[in-house]
Amino acid sequence: MTYTLTRSKRKTVALHISDGEIEVRAPLRMPVYAIDEFIASKETWINKHLKRSGEQLINRESFSLNYGDTVYILNTPYTITQERETSPLSHPAPRQKNHPPVFGPNNEFYIPAGLNPEKIKKACIDVYRKTASYLLIPRTKELAGRMSVFPGNIKITSAKTRWGSCSPEKNISFSWRLLMADEDTVDYVIIHELAHIIEMNHSQSFWNIVAKYCPDYKAGKKKLKALQNKLANEDW
Repeated sequence: MTYTLTRSKRKTVALHISDGEIEVRAPLRMPVYAIDEFIASKETWINKHLKRSGEQLINRESFSLNYGDTVYILNTPYTITQERETSPLSHPAPRQKNHPPVFGPNNEFYIPAGLNPEKIKKACIDVYRKTASYLLIPRTKELAGRMSVFPGNIKITSAKTRWGSCSPEKNISFSWRLLMADEDTVDYVIIHELAHIIEMNHSQSFWNIVAKYCPDYKAGKKKLKALQNKLANEDW
């Protein structure tokens, strides 16, 4: 079975499957024969996940967005709609940097007309990023006040593998993709990262802080997993 081997100072061996490829992460001094024995013992699991990973890759490669398709903001469906002379974006008022994008009265998600699928996706991502800045940054400040913590910079990123992060300098980051989750789940992620200002780990003390401000945080973790699986089949 073909695989890529990555060695590090880790103490255990682990498997990572992505885009139909196998990566083995192993300790520096672990013998190759022991790695091969480990892989052989996980053959059923590997084949199952290789199949799913391959299917996800095919789905991502065929993913496209067109006018009339549906996208989600805070779990609310919006229809991708071409700007028209009568649309809110036709004659936009002057905006400040973080002014929210304009949506139509019937949940229209307005983007410029005449774009091909690839440019439609880029236009949608631009709306997501602007909306994320407008919604997530003030909400983070509000929740930080409730928790009596003081984050440094708060920014929006294009991270694909992390919903949010907190640096040792207490800077908070969120992926714009988080905006596809519902409001309660978004709050969970924000509280999770703010809790790291107090506890830079995932100890029981950390989870006690999260539970204090988000009692139903386990439901948020499950929803994030479901959204992650959905996005694994989409090319955002």
